[in-house]
Amino acid sequence: MSSTWGEKVKISVFGESHGKAIGVVIDGLPAGFKVDNDKILTQMARRAPGKDKTATPRKESDLPDVMSGMLDNVTTGAPLCAIINNTNTKSADYSNLLACPRPGHSDYTAYEKYKSFNDIRGGGHFSGRLTAPLVFAGSICRQILEEKGIKISAHISQIGKVKDKSFDPVEIPTDLMDKLSKSSFSLIDASKENDMREVVEKARLNQDSVGGIIECAITGLPSGLGGPMFGGVEGVISSIIFGIPAIKGIEFGKGFDLAEMLGSESNDPFEYKDEKIVTKTNNCGGILGGITNAMPVVFRVCVKATPSISKEQDTVDLQKKCNTKLSIQGRHDPCIVPRAVPVIEACTAIALMNL
Repeated sequence: MSSTWGEKVKISVFGESHGKAIGVVIDGLPAGFKVDNDKILTQMARRAPGKDKTATPRKESDLPDVMSGMLDNVTTGAPLCAIINNTNTKSADYSNLLACPRPGHSDYTAYEKYKSFNDIRGGGHFSGRLTAPLVFAGSICRQILEEKGIKISAHISQIGKVKDKSFDPVEIPTDLMDKLSKSSFSLIDASKENDMREVVEKARLNQDSVGGIIECAITGLPSGLGGPMFGGVEGVISSIIFGIPAIKGIEFGKGFDLAEMLGSESNDPFEYKDEKIVTKTNNCGGILGGITNAMPVVFRVCVKATPSISKEQDTVDLQKKCNTKLSIQGRHDPCIVPRAVPVIEACTAIALMNL
């Protein structure tokens, strides 16, 4: 089982949802960078569970304990290791899942690959709990990028059928990005929050769950980052984004809408503006030939509904070799989209450090 990603800045995530702790080792960070712990805690709190009815009631403080690689909040150049203790687990709720895999979850495929030796409690190493170390690593990378004038922010584009406004793909205000990157329910149009919460609450009361879409934007990137074919910006970002549980799709710029557009419609015309080359539109999402063109990079990800639901579902009993029914116990998010927003931002920051 490999949970290592990156070439220039490498991360290695370890731990299980109900183990003693989870954590990450970050290798390749520059020495001498002053880390703002308050900014780290802001991002950790946005992802942390137990604070909102849209999330699991499991409460974890998610306070990272740095074991190495930092002295007096300054990076030393050595591998930076941080652990996050698990303090609120109820492993008995998962005792039947080794025999009866959850539909839509990794239980069955993990059972086959690891011959039933994987830790099933809380999803083990497949759990969304493992995104907490990603947010820690990403929050440090984000601070380094911000010193270079690069900003990252995302928002809840959609929950169920309720949609937020989209980013202006050409001009994204800095104050909007700053606001979104600190919010626990990130929306461009705040009036959509109640409608989204009603969709989540309806699913929860029906013992069900609901998914959605997250839109992410990056500003301040120079032109020329990335490369053609396998080193492209889309590929680098996508490869770490798909390490986040429940992500099932990604599109850049107009994405799949480009299939319905003519070339004359989808092409982004160039122009000089303030002595810089820009595009009048940004259907390409800031990337051409896998390389940044200095326009905002904009992409969207699809987050599927949480597979762990209380509603009775069909499954199989792997031990008795028969069909059976399953009602899942435990504490689960009726919608993981709000908590996934800072995870998307964090993974994007890690990807950009490698670009």
